[in-house]
Amino acid sequence: MIKVEGLTKRYARTLAVDNISFEVEKGQIVGFLGPNGAGKTTTMRVLTCFLPPTSGKANIAGFDVLENPLEVKRRIGYLPETPPLYPEMEVVEYLTFVGKLKGISSADIKRRVDEVMGRCAIGDVRDKLIGKLSKGYRQRVGLAQAIIHNPDVLILDEPTSGLDPKQIIEIRELLKSLAGDHTIILSTHILSEVEHSCERVIIISQGRLVAIDSVANLTNRLRGSEAVALEVEAADGRPNPTDVQQRLEQVPGVSRVVMKDSRNARLAFEVESLQGRHIRADLARTVVNAGWNLSEMRAVGLSLEDIFLQLTGPEQKDQKEQKDQKEQGDQK
Repeated sequence: MIKVEGLTKRYARTLAVDNISFEVEKGQIVGFLGPNGAGKTTTMRVLTCFLPPTSGKANIAGFDVLENPLEVKRRIGYLPETPPLYPEMEVVEYLTFVGKLKGISSADIKRRVDEVMGRCAIGDVRDKLIGKLSKGYRQRVGLAQAIIHNPDVLILDEPTSGLDPKQIIEIRELLKSLAGDHTIILSTHILSEVEHSCERVIIISQGRLVAIDSVANLTNRLRGSEAVALEVEAADGRPNPTDVQQRLEQVPGVSRVVMKDSRNARLAFEVESLQGRHIRADLARTVVNAGWNLSEMRAVGLSLEDIFLQLTGPEQKDQKEQKDQKEQGDQK
């Protein structure tokens, strides 16, 4: 439904988006994750035909954003970070206006406006001026205008920005209800939004794509399987590393054993379990029954926050700066 190949966007000497490629399947809700200034909004603007790419291709529902921009716009609903609202208009008046702009016939417009107001839970403010609404309601009205023409693809840029916790939960539940009927790409820098709303994650940093995976896989080591660091020590000398590793591999539920360190009489291992298995008690029992001392045992895991910081941290920035300096040198 969304296919991006080698997309690059450059502003003068600033490389905002650097040769990124990804695909989003029909009916998926995908988080487009990155810190502020990572290139998320620029990518969204290219996908919505607001900006042309410097190079590369972007395809929405079978149409190229450069070759068929009008066809692309007919098939997308877009909610920018600041919703495109007219504060002096009433909610029902505004949605009727937007619906007509998007080609909904006069015979269908009232029915469609009522449907999206019900789905976005804004029927109780239908006759109120948009300028008098809370930020949470304004976000809902913005989402209603994005889906009023029942688009194939929804592109949402920071849909919960500036909302209070209750409003964030309401918008999150609304997005979940839209998944399946619409393909959704959700741009955000809020990690909790990705965990609660998205099936897959695209992580971008300094304009470059650094990861594409499911939320489950990215957090698998913390939530889906157990990773345990342990140190084994023999009471009468150094235990045989191969013997220890083989004993640990035989523990029920263990998927992998990696030796991490060997110093003096201590051996350090990292042991991973099969998905859904808890292995710490059995590991401890195996070590003790073998006559070894268990010097340390602790859980090891990578949260989505850990992964995000590793993929978007200072090291990534340094690598991009080195690449930019090399490109500038080649141009000279």
